[in-house]
Amino acid sequence: MRSKVARGVSHSRARRLAAMTPAERIALAQRLGQEGIASYMTTHAVDRRTAIARIKATRRLGRRHSRSDSADED
Repeated sequence: MRSKVARGVSHSRARRLAAMTPAERIALAQRLGQEGIASYMTTHAVDRRTAIARIKATRRLGRRHSRSDSADED
């Protein structure tokens, strides 16, 4: 069962997001993505290009191949 505090935080976050404009939500998503890459770079002592490549590779792990995957064409 969730605590009242956790429920309150969740509702508060949802209200803040709902009050944002689409442009503000996109800016937030981009900022969080950049922060995530920077965190990965620091944690693993790699450059930006390597961090992005590794993150993309881990996203593909465990996924099933799709015929529509354009990355496999060419």
